[in-house]
Amino acid sequence: MKVSELLETRSEKWQQLERMCAQMNRSWRHPLGPEAVFEFASLYRAACADLALADAYQLPPETVQYLHQLVGRAHNQLHRSRHFEPTNWGTRMLFEAPRAIFCDRSVRVCFFLFWGIFLSSMFFAASPHIWPTFAEDLLGDETIESMEAMYADDLVRDADADMMMAGFYILNNTGIGLQCFVLMLLIVPGMYVTVYNAAVLGTVFGYMLRPDTVGRDHFFEFVTAHGPFELTAIVLAAGAGLRLGLSWIDTRGMTRAESLERAGREALPVVGAMMILFFLAALIEGFLSPSAAPYPVKAGVAILSTLLLIVYFLVLGNLGKTLRET
Repeated sequence: MKVSELLETRSEKWQQLERMCAQMNRSWRHPLGPEAVFEFASLYRAACADLALADAYQLPPETVQYLHQLVGRAHNQLHRSRHFEPTNWGTRMLFEAPRAIFCDRSVRVCFFLFWGIFLSSMFFAASPHIWPTFAEDLLGDETIESMEAMYADDLVRDADADMMMAGFYILNNTGIGLQCFVLMLLIVPGMYVTVYNAAVLGTVFGYMLRPDTVGRDHFFEFVTAHGPFELTAIVLAAGAGLRLGLSWIDTRGMTRAESLERAGREALPVVGAMMILFFLAALIEGFLSPSAAPYPVKAGVAILSTLLLIVYFLVLGNLGKTLRET
């Protein structure tokens, strides 16, 4: 069969590709499904091969020009940038992101590791009749004395300092998260830092739970409101770092660079949630925690924050997983 006759038999495929280009151009709000995208990519590759044959065998200029235009349209549709759509953005934030975090095994490992150490340390520090020197052994006498002195007096400060302290807390909290995230790339140092932070924070909370501790009431007035967001953000930072760290070990047949790139894309929802939670925690810590607001108000914010975390990560995450499976 001559090349001209072969290309002539391909005209139906060209028309099909042209129709799909028009469809994609009209319905970019509702992208094609996986099967249609695969078919479109196959037609596009075939059209590129037909264009190369048409150029090589100097077919009529009209055919060559038509194929040039068709391939150009298909190329633009295949590699076009995504439009920002509030609907799509909302779907990703409400279903895709929580589902990805809910199903992330690295996040689960860090969640149980952090909270297991945190709660265990808090229990032993609050129970001197079980382990009398637990808090002193872990924190040191100097740290305990400094902590009691810090919370001995009322923490209410001038309103002018709130904005400055909110910025400080953003940098400080983000620094803790980045430390857990970066060191988790090496796994062992990251595990150590995560366990250490969980043990220290849990011990501080437990020690302050003792009824005879100096500054007990002021401490909980300060940490209650922003605690849920901040502690959850630390867990997410460790989980995102662990996913990247494991990608160096389990490459799934890819090169280490490719595996790290894949893990980075998969960790993006976790990192995004971590940054938002650190930011929210810093705002609460900067404006509400040191304020003269009644403790029930601060406790109410903590309860609301906890409920939001449960709904977002567990309810929506599990719902997104169910919708994906069906």
